[in-house]
Amino acid sequence: MRIGMRLLLGYFLIVAVAAWFVLSIFVQEIKPGVRRATEGTLIDTATLLAALARDDVLSGDPAHGRLAKAFSHLQNRPFRANISGINKVRNEYHVYMTDTQGKVLFDSANKAVGEDYSRWNDVWLTLRGQYGARSTPQNPDDPESTVMYVAAPITDGSNIIGVLSVGKPNAAMAPVIKRSERRILWASAILLGIALVIGVGMVWWINRSIARLARYADSVTENQPVALPELGSSELRKLAQALESMRLKLEGKNYIEQYVYALTHELKSPLAAIRGAAEILREGPPPDVVARFTGNILTQNARMQALVETLLRQARLENRQDIALTPVAVDPLLAQVGEARSIQLAAKNISLHISPSPFVVSADPELLEQALGNLLDNAIDFTPEQGEIFLKADADAEYVTLLICDTGSGIPDFALPRIFERFYSLPRENGHKSSGLGLAFVSEVARLLKGEVALKNRPEGGVQASLTLHRHFT
Repeated sequence: MRIGMRLLLGYFLIVAVAAWFVLSIFVQEIKPGVRRATEGTLIDTATLLAALARDDVLSGDPAHGRLAKAFSHLQNRPFRANISGINKVRNEYHVYMTDTQGKVLFDSANKAVGEDYSRWNDVWLTLRGQYGARSTPQNPDDPESTVMYVAAPITDGSNIIGVLSVGKPNAAMAPVIKRSERRILWASAILLGIALVIGVGMVWWINRSIARLARYADSVTENQPVALPELGSSELRKLAQALESMRLKLEGKNYIEQYVYALTHELKSPLAAIRGAAEILREGPPPDVVARFTGNILTQNARMQALVETLLRQARLENRQDIALTPVAVDPLLAQVGEARSIQLAAKNISLHISPSPFVVSADPELLEQALGNLLDNAIDFTPEQGEIFLKADADAEYVTLLICDTGSGIPDFALPRIFERFYSLPRENGHKSSGLGLAFVSEVARLLKGEVALKNRPEGGVQASLTLHRHFT
């Protein structure tokens, strides 16, 4: 499992557990909280009605007293109220009065008059001067049918002359409880959704930084180093800097090893030739032999000097990470590159065809000229006498591709994957090899110019070299 998914699951699991814990407490507290609030209103109502019922009890006919008449009018007078979306259309209080023996003197529902309620907790405790309340189901088989009763003493002076009890069905509070639970559940779902979005954003940010670091590591692995990315995290930045330091040290070590090996290999042949010529010259040969071997020494010395200069130029180029890009017109560039190699072309009687190109690329003029010159030199080396070379440019909306096509023998299949390696070279027609740094130089130039270089065999024979660069827009 990816680290981002692990972080997301862990974060979401923590949020979900916390939300469930808080939600369960809220939901569990809604019902008792609403009932406690209702019980408080029942106490106030019972106390108020007990004070009003005092005269009815003292009159000896509470069934026809003021309280009975008030409830009679209330039941015959329906009302309608909308309480935050909950419709209330009837009175839900159930009120009854008992005497000091617990006998019911008045019942607002006209069902229990004359019955003995002395054993009910609300009446029993109130007659003894305590707080009396009870919750009793109307239907024993339905636990949701409970009615909550709260009683208050009816007093005459300091004497308790009766009990007034006010009840309200708990079912009447069910809409309030369900609405509260529903709102809490919706709020919890929204909270989880927001937490999930935040978690996804956080994981995306972390994955993005890790992906940039991975791309950087891959570029190093593919020998195409890029600038150290800005990761936005101190820990990842330290990791990236550690990778960068490791890369520089490894590259420095590999760089030195490769160059020492290549330089040793390339210098072995000219040094052997110079030593052989020197040994012959020491024996005092005839003047014509002296002249021939002296020329050989000078030739091998020039070869070594060219190799050293090429290595230095390649090393300077590889150590550059960024260059300033300026507009370069393709048409005069192709003409300049072709003109600079007119002698080599004439020596092999090779025809150079340059197609007019109105395009402008974004590049460094000097590096681009050297890169194109290297590609053209390769084409000249592998094109037979009286052959042809074509220089042209193609373009699309964003890129310009410079093409050099020859009519030579082409590149062997086994050499195509290694053609841009340093010091890898194929023998020319004369059997000699180059330093193997020309195409490596072109590859480095393409990297610095943020372009691409490619070589492929043409179906009709020969090789097509392409250098793709960004167009310059004004």
